[in-house]
Amino acid sequence: MLCDLFDLKGRTALVTGGSRGLGKAMAKGFAEHGADVMICSRNEEELKVAAAEIGKGMEGSVEYRLCDMSRREDTDALAATALERFGTVDILINNAGVNIPQPIDEVKDETWDQVIEINLTSIMRLTRALVPAMKKQKWGRIVHISSVLGVGSKPARNAYSATKASLLGLAKASALDLGPFGITVNCIGPGPFLTDMPMSLLSDSEKDEFSRATALGRWGEPRELAGPALLLASEAGSYITGEMLLVDGGAFARAL
Repeated sequence: MLCDLFDLKGRTALVTGGSRGLGKAMAKGFAEHGADVMICSRNEEELKVAAAEIGKGMEGSVEYRLCDMSRREDTDALAATALERFGTVDILINNAGVNIPQPIDEVKDETWDQVIEINLTSIMRLTRALVPAMKKQKWGRIVHISSVLGVGSKPARNAYSATKASLLGLAKASALDLGPFGITVNCIGPGPFLTDMPMSLLSDSEKDEFSRATALGRWGEPRELAGPALLLASEAGSYITGEMLLVDGGAFARAL
């Protein structure tokens, strides 16, 4: 049956930045389709609440782990904990990220290093640690959460856009490495979604500008990313790899 293509029963999923926003929405989507889920973030209280909400009424387990993706020891420990708990992580969603806008002539070295570490290096390290178990079972789904600002940009988004564009290059190379083992690697490029990061960074006029830029004339709700993530994380997306799926409300449909 067609619906079986989206069935995740017996699968395990790790979602970084999973305590709120897009990460939480994707984790809930996986749990609703039968996966055992682990979420992580830096805020334990948020994690407790999110895990309880995601797991309510679900057959599978929903667990959480504290992890600061800017600390390499935390990233390595997260991978070890997930493998110890699940044996293998079938679905890895690299969602945690940070955006610290600075014009190019004002970029601080420490800011650049922080954004690179969280948005790119931690993703490489976590993926590197979890791939061997996926290769052994000859099945895996890896999804990096990039951004429309990885294919276009806004003023002062130098470090953020650089890392989000790099994720597509990483996905393409990894897709070639891992394709023979039945593992797909893709990116999702969210457009304007109603999450804490853009809401805290943008002025009211900028928020209105983003709305007008989309074909639908509005911001996306976090739950609207769950379906695209489920596609790439399940058998439904088994022949999609090395790609960027833009989920932007039609923003890039405009030529000007």
